[in-house]
Amino acid sequence: MGDHAAPLLKKFYYENCPGCAHDQKKELHRGIPYKEFLYVWIATLCTTLPISSLFPFLYFMIRDLNIAKREEDIGFYAGFVGAAFMFGRALTSVHWGIAADRYGRKPVVVIGILAVIIFNTLFGLSVNYWMAITTRLLLGACNGLLGPIKAYSIEVCRPEHHALGLSLVSTAWGIGLIVGPAIGGYLAQPAEKYPSIFSPESFLGRFPYFLPCICISLFAVAVFISCLWLPETLHKHNINRTGDQSVETLESLAYDSDLKQHNEEREGAAPKQNLFKNWPLMSSIIVYCIFSLHDMAYTEIFSLWAESDKKYGGLNFSSEDVGQVLAFSGLGLLVYQLFIYPWLARALGPVTLSRAAAVLAIPLLASYPFMTNLSGNELSIIVCSASVLKNLLSVTIITGLFILQNNAVPQDQRGAANGISMTGQSIFKSIAPAAGGVLFSWAQKRQHASFFPGDQMIFLILNVVEFIGLLATFKPFLATQ
Repeated sequence: MGDHAAPLLKKFYYENCPGCAHDQKKELHRGIPYKEFLYVWIATLCTTLPISSLFPFLYFMIRDLNIAKREEDIGFYAGFVGAAFMFGRALTSVHWGIAADRYGRKPVVVIGILAVIIFNTLFGLSVNYWMAITTRLLLGACNGLLGPIKAYSIEVCRPEHHALGLSLVSTAWGIGLIVGPAIGGYLAQPAEKYPSIFSPESFLGRFPYFLPCICISLFAVAVFISCLWLPETLHKHNINRTGDQSVETLESLAYDSDLKQHNEEREGAAPKQNLFKNWPLMSSIIVYCIFSLHDMAYTEIFSLWAESDKKYGGLNFSSEDVGQVLAFSGLGLLVYQLFIYPWLARALGPVTLSRAAAVLAIPLLASYPFMTNLSGNELSIIVCSASVLKNLLSVTIITGLFILQNNAVPQDQRGAANGISMTGQSIFKSIAPAAGGVLFSWAQKRQHASFFPGDQMIFLILNVVEFIGLLATFKPFLATQ
C-alpha cells in the first residue's frame, strides 16, 4: 500500500500552485513550522486586541460622551457600543470566508489588519456616541480575518501539529482579550492618570481614549508589514473543469482521506458537500456560539461590575485596576496554552476537556458575587485568581470546538465553514454585550430584591448559559467525526 501511495502523492504537486508548494515544504520539513505559527499568532492577536481593549474605559467613555442621563444607565448604552463590532462582523463573515476559499487566505488576512489600522484609530477619536458605534461597526464588517486564520493554522502544519496550531489561534485570541483590556486600562485617560506627563489641554487630554487605540493601531501596522511575506496555502489548480465546478487537490486532515478526495474530484464524482447539512460541523458551531455568547457577556459584565461603586454591588476598581487583573490573567493563559493544553488535549480529547472546563466554570462564577465582601490585598488576590481560572476554562472550551469544526470539513471548505462559524459567533457576540449591558443596568437597580439581588442575578444568568452549553456538548446534539 505504501509503495503504491508514494508515486500517487507526487502527482498532486502542481506548478505555480501555492498550496502544493507549501505541501512540498511540509513533506521536507516535518517539524513544527515556527515561522508560519508566528504569523498566525501575531495576526490573530492583532485582530483581537481592539475587540475588548475598550471594556476597561467604556464605562468612563459613555459617561464623558454625555449620552446617559443617570449613572445606572451607563451600562445600557455601553452594551450597544460593545455589540457594534460583532454585529458588523456578523454581516460579512460568510463573504470573507468565501473570498478566502476563492482568492486565498493571505488577501483576507491583510485586508483585516488594514481595517484595524484605520477604524480602530478613528474610534479613539470619537467625539460623540454615534461616531463610536459607527467606527466599531465598520471595524467589525471589514475585518474577516479570524475565520480564514483558523483554517490557515491547520494548513501550514502537518496533522500531528493541528492541535498546537489551533491552540495558538485560541491562545492569541485569549491573550488579545486579556492584553487588550490591559492596554485600555493603563493608557486610557492619560491626563488624569499621568498629569505630570500629559496636560488636560493637550491632544491626549482632549481625546482621553485615543492613546490605547493608536498603540494597537501601530502594532497593526507592524503586523501588516510582516504579513506581506505570509505564505499562501490555498490550492489553485486549473484541471478538468466541468460546468462551474473547479477540480482542486485538497489537503484534508488525514493523509489517506487527502488521496481519496483528490481522486474523487478528478473523476467528477464528489461535489462539494452542503455545509449546512454537515451536522458534525453545524452542531459544533452551535455549541461554539452558545459559549461565545457567554464569554462575551462575561467580558463586558466583569469590567462594568469591577468598576462600579460598591453601593451598586461592584468592586469600585479603577480602569487601571481592571487592566492589572486582566494582564495577570494573560500571563497565566499564555503558559497554559503553550505548555499544558496540548498535553491535556492528547490525553483527554477536545470534547471531554471542554466538558470538564464547563463543569468547573459553574461553581467559579457562582462565587463572584461574594467577592464584594472582601477588600484590600485579599480582594485583589482572589479576583486575579478567579479571573485567571475563568479565562483558562473559557479558552479550553473554545479551542476544543475549533478542533471539531476544522476536522469536519476538507480544506477547500474550511474558509466558508469558518465564515459560517464567525457569522454565528458574531451574531451571538453582538447580542451578548447589549444584553449584558441591559442586564447589568437592570441588576444595579434591584440591590434589595428578595430573589438573587443585584450582581447575584447577573452571575446566575451567566451560569444558566454556561449550563446550556455544557448540555449541548453531549450526544445526540454534538456529533463528532
